[in-house]
Amino acid sequence: MIQNMIKEGKIVPSEVTIKLLQRAMQENNNDKFLIDGFPRNEENRAAFESVTGIEPEFVLFVDCSAEEMERRLLSRNQGREDDNIDTIRKRFKVYMESSLPVIEYYNSKGKVRKIDAGKPIGEVFEAVKAVFTSPNDKEL
Repeated sequence: MIQNMIKEGKIVPSEVTIKLLQRAMQENNNDKFLIDGFPRNEENRAAFESVTGIEPEFVLFVDCSAEEMERRLLSRNQGREDDNIDTIRKRFKVYMESSLPVIEYYNSKGKVRKIDAGKPIGEVFEAVKAVFTSPNDKEL
């Protein structure tokens, strides 16, 4: 079911995703987690916070143009079913309608850290690293 939904560019039901996330978090001894690509919509966000009682410390927003995203996804050669132009465009439409409002919600709470992903990969990596490095950990 999850694979079919991904292929169609749709969002997996929150209850399924949250149960998988909760299990992974409970099986790990860490108290900090990076959850990639979630929440994807307002219902995901509200359900996750309600069920887990967790509100993120911050949200990492890796932003790039639709054209750059298409170029990168089509050239990554991972053999994924969903790396085709039709599915990519469907995913981008779903993102604009469903995911962007979540970014806007967290931005209104001052919790968004935005990275310009249109830059070269090395620069993007350094910018992401900086987000996760506390001021006390930075090299002198």
